[in-house]
Amino acid sequence: MDSPLLRDRTILVTGGAGFIGSHLVGALTPHNEVRILDSFETGDRAHLPDGVTVIEGDIGDPIALQRAARGVDLIFHHAALVSVSQSVDAPRRSNQTNLEASLLVLEQARQEDARVVVASSAAVYGHPEELPITESAPTNPTSPYGVQKLALDQYTRLYEELYDLPTVALRYFNVYGPRQQGPYSGVISTFLEQARAGEPITIEGDGRQSRDFIHVADVVRANLQAATTDATGEAYNIGTGHRTTIEELAETIRDAAESSSPIVHREPRAGDIRHSGADTSKANQGLGFDARIGLEAGIQSLIEDDSTAQSTEDTGAPLRSNHESGSYS
Repeated sequence: MDSPLLRDRTILVTGGAGFIGSHLVGALTPHNEVRILDSFETGDRAHLPDGVTVIEGDIGDPIALQRAARGVDLIFHHAALVSVSQSVDAPRRSNQTNLEASLLVLEQARQEDARVVVASSAAVYGHPEELPITESAPTNPTSPYGVQKLALDQYTRLYEELYDLPTVALRYFNVYGPRQQGPYSGVISTFLEQARAGEPITIEGDGRQSRDFIHVADVVRANLQAATTDATGEAYNIGTGHRTTIEELAETIRDAAESSSPIVHREPRAGDIRHSGADTSKANQGLGFDARIGLEAGIQSLIEDDSTAQSTEDTGAPLRSNHESGSYS
């Protein structure tokens, strides 16, 4: 994806080898000097384009962070522990990365006078009182992860108010797309894997719960627009504005994959949020952002990507690998 909005900048992407970060790096690299800081605990070097400068290290390491951020104009902060369940099991460890180390990023940005675009989350809202969710809705996170994202979201905007540092917080809803793999991948990649294998597509609960699914390519565009907007010091919902039930999602994936997998249900997860969907009018006005990739088209592109990868694997040529949203969170 080419970026006509950002050229001739020196840019740091934390977590740049991860799911969203690597797609963003791919968009930025052709016309900018791009660095990434990544521990590679979950990131993959194979996703990085030629020409990017790689600093291997943790964002909690001040020396690595200073080296990565020296002289940058812009920081996209995507490094995080994105697992809700891990944050519940180990809240202090999660807090060290998602909040304490993230404050180091904001402080380093202040030293460099660099704009910061931070990956926040719809997890800040918890159980919404009204739908669609606006940015002014009550924030009542239901997990340590959500609390940490909310604190970072608020710190990010406060840094503009206190220190005149241009910042934007992007509250992602359910992001999906290529490279979303691993034990904490989103429900779309999980359902697609089950459908392709002919295994039961397993829904937790009755399937009537709904989510706002947004393709990673649209999320990348939102980041690029956040990097150039004059409407800084704000938080923006990044979603499509359309809700899909989990039952509808399972049926759409099964049909697109031409699978005979049965759709089965098991007990719902405790504390699962029933419905979530973004009001995107503020992002449209402040960033000029609107999602362009519909869910059916996005799922079809994933199936085509998987088919191409499988074909390449069969020929013995290098396999193109496909990897923030846990399940329905």
